[in-house]
Amino acid sequence: MVSEPSPGIPQYLSMGYVDGIPFERYDSDRGRTEPQTPWMAAGAEPGYWDRETQINERNWLIATTDLETARGLYNWSGGLHTVQRVCGCDLLSDGSVRGSFRQGYDGQDFISFELGSGSFVAADGAAQITKRKWEHDGIVAERQTHYLKNVCPEWLRKYVGYGREALERKDPPDVHMSGKEEHGILTLSC
Repeated sequence: MVSEPSPGIPQYLSMGYVDGIPFERYDSDRGRTEPQTPWMAAGAEPGYWDRETQINERNWLIATTDLETARGLYNWSGGLHTVQRVCGCDLLSDGSVRGSFRQGYDGQDFISFELGSGSFVAADGAAQITKRKWEHDGIVAERQTHYLKNVCPEWLRKYVGYGREALERKDPPDVHMSGKEEHGILTLSC
């Protein structure tokens, strides 16, 4: 999420990855979640893209609120600011799940969630306010725990199933890089 979108940079962007491969994308300019791989385009069940679009629209509203909260916590008066959230899970070979949630502002750590202890770790004094609020109400920790232990692994298994052939391919990919400049912004494509 950025406070000041510009040409080529949407206000809100969400990407889904499996093993470092982007498989879906939502941005506020397009207003729709779209597949980024052939296996995801072919594999998703009916209604998947509508449901993902609705989830991303809700997450965009949450990110908007988070950015406004940060504006108050850090006394920002204006200018370009960002909120970044990274959330995901790993399916380990022993069948267990490792999950993580981290949130940052302007490229700096703000708060993270420790799945094992069910607690939040604040990166600075401003984040302590959010930590106390989230730990007091208990709902955010409960939601993160449920998502990281149940929802994320369930969907990750589904995505791996859709892309099993491509994800387990042993041949190195053939990579080509190109770039174009538009409105003073260099966009690289791979």
